Amino acid sequence: MITFAKTGFVEKGRVVKAAGRWYTVETADHRKLRCAIKGSFRIRGIRLSNPVVVGDYVTFEPDPSGETGLITHVESRNNYIIRKSANLSYEAQIIAANIDQAFLIVSLVKPRTLLPFIDRFLVAAEAYRIPVTLVFNKTDLYGEKELEELETLTKLYKKIGYKILHTSVPLKLNLEKFKDMLTGHVSLLSGNSGVGKSSLINAVEPTLQLKTKPVSDYHKTGKHTTTYAEMFSLGFGGYIIDTPGIRGFGLVDTDKNEIYHFFPEIFKAAANCSFYNCTHTHEPGCAVREAVEKGEIALSRYNSYLDLFYDKEKKYR
Repeated sequence: MITFAKTGFVEKGRVVKAAGRWYTVETADHRKLRCAIKGSFRIRGIRLSNPVVVGDYVTFEPDPSGETGLITHVESRNNYIIRKSANLSYEAQIIAANIDQAFLIVSLVKPRTLLPFIDRFLVAAEAYRIPVTLVFNKTDLYGEKELEELETLTKLYKKIGYKILHTSVPLKLNLEKFKDMLTGHVSLLSGNSGVGKSSLINAVEPTLQLKTKPVSDYHKTGKHTTTYAEMFSLGFGGYIIDTPGIRGFGLVDTDKNEIYHFFPEIFKAAANCSFYNCTHTHEPGCAVREAVEKGEIALSRYNSYLDLFYDKEKKYR
């Protein structure tokens, strides 16, 4: 719960857009006001770059014009997705709050989404029990090598328990299924720049007409088209939160000894470790490392776990 200084008449609403120090708040009767905040906020001692985020339910004081206001209170969040801040002055950035589900849009080409990025996002979502669907987009551009990898990764993440969707806007592949999955929910869409988030959104809700840009031929990376997080109402029911493309996804408010909890297959195997405080890095009788050696846990997933574990260990040295 966050409370800032307040002085007079207040209203309630939900933050639907966050752009710099200004936030757009939508009320129950669909009025939208441009609001600012006063004060600072911490989560478990973490300094945030954005104390108010899209999806927050807030109390605010409207000014006499009824067009702007001052946010005075933020309701407790059911959940949120948090990452390391790109601004070195702060530790963390909350991407969005109060989410029903998340869709991580990935691609195996133009640009290629790296597996450690996928796993870090999944861990961040698992930490707050946010269901995630992995959407492998741009499948019309995949060659034989990418199609084989797509099959491998689909089997890998399905076995763990994640929903998988293959999409292509030009081929209209699974667009109706994607639309059905969005209907009636508050859904976060995230991913690297250039993976086609905006194109997918436009395909299922053409009235939004979100801006899109081609991927750089030289760098093979995407260009930022979404510059701030924004929530959109869907004509067929539900809301989507579109977010800026993310290049990195470091974890913040997770203890190193809890990280394995958020890899479902590692957590399951860890129940058979010889030591209750096994870190799954070097101990004898580690059921997790044994499962990796047998191929029951993917090496890529185990390496992602080790990367996160040692990242946290460095922080406390």
